[in-house]
Amino acid sequence: MMITVQSPRKARVSRKAFFSPRSLPPVGEGSLRSAPTRSEDPAGVSVERNRNHEPTNGSFYHVGSTPAWKRSLDIFCILVSLPLILPLMAAITLWIKLVSRGPALFRQERIGRDGKRFVIYKFRSMKLNADTRRHEIHFRNLVYSNQPMVKLDILCDSRLLPGGCLLRAAGLDELPQLLNVLRGEMSLVGPRPCLVEEFQFFSKRQKIRFEVLPGLTGIWQVHGKGACTFSEMNGMDAFYVRRVSPMMDLGIMLRTPFALVRQLHEALVKKRSARRAGNPEDLPISRYESQRLG
Repeated sequence: MMITVQSPRKARVSRKAFFSPRSLPPVGEGSLRSAPTRSEDPAGVSVERNRNHEPTNGSFYHVGSTPAWKRSLDIFCILVSLPLILPLMAAITLWIKLVSRGPALFRQERIGRDGKRFVIYKFRSMKLNADTRRHEIHFRNLVYSNQPMVKLDILCDSRLLPGGCLLRAAGLDELPQLLNVLRGEMSLVGPRPCLVEEFQFFSKRQKIRFEVLPGLTGIWQVHGKGACTFSEMNGMDAFYVRRVSPMMDLGIMLRTPFALVRQLHEALVKKRSARRAGNPEDLPISRYESQRLG
């Protein structure tokens, strides 16, 4: 497989644009529109495309190889962090075994690059056989109501194991995905891989996010997680896909710990508020879900 290196000139992004992703227009609006161009798919068939890398037949396909710098950066960062990560993963595995029966690892099918399915690995932070309908309803309501994409683990989800809320808020449940990175199914930085049932909610223009490897962290995670709507999230991911560069990836990596600390603080505050309410297990996720479930 041929690996191409992205030109530094094309990868350059202005400081103002990088630090203000929410000021960008939604995908498909304003400056993001462009005249269609011609390109050829791997089979040699010429298709009409626009700047959003969107074939006019409504599908999408692989438009380039992973840059050599990105793959090298992923491997280097993983190797350097192994002395810290391996003992931490062992401790988390032991903790899960102590508080719950069942496997420590959780496997789930996600949508990756080019719309291909792959199996993602996570530490199990929920009780065995937890009902997934709650998440599906929550996600659908957030998309349709144009509300900020607040995760269930920040809202005291009763399906979580003891301490599972903090585990997920700190991003520690995602550590096994380093295996996905080593296998080339993910990168350290990129749009988060969506669930199979969530794929239907992305429009044609928004599917530009599937033209790069999904990531452990990304521009949405460090700049807008929990505060941006579904449309704004996709606008940020589209911005990343068009402007990806070594400096942008490094900047996102450096900001990720601060974003996780902020998310962990929010989870602790929410958990404290739930305890004061006297019935933390039954707090409604949102007024939309309360109406739907009740």
